Amino acid sequence: MSRKLTAKTSIPVKASIDNVWKALTDPAIIKQYLFGTDTKAEWKKGGSITYTGEWEGKSYEDKGTVVEIIPGKLLHTTFYSPMSGLPDLPENYANVIYEITPEKEVTLLTISQDNLSDEESRQRAVSNWDRVLQSFRETVEKL
Repeated sequence: MSRKLTAKTSIPVKASIDNVWKALTDPAIIKQYLFGTDTKAEWKKGGSITYTGEWEGKSYEDKGTVVEIIPGKLLHTTFYSPMSGLPDLPENYANVIYEITPEKEVTLLTISQDNLSDEESRQRAVSNWDRVLQSFRETVEKL
């Protein structure tokens, strides 16, 4: 079974690049837009990331690694969730890439997630990221 599909979505944010970057890397802000998730991370290449919280009444602890980090431009991480039902093996990690692009009066945030098994999974990921991005924009535009 191929796990090569990618979900990608973007949102314009009326905020500075600095505030968009801060919202991607500050655990207190992440918690506001990412379903109450607690994030612990070493924001450096090779640094670990853990996301803990509760989803639909079940506790979770997801994890990943920082692959590449260019402040104000790019955050490339890996992501694994035991809730996927898949074993904790490298081939079951997704790449999640956050790209920040300055535009005329807004900052564009684009998120992509790969390693999705089928079209239904890809559409579900796009829908989830769209919800996260709406909440992200509401949060960041108040900073």
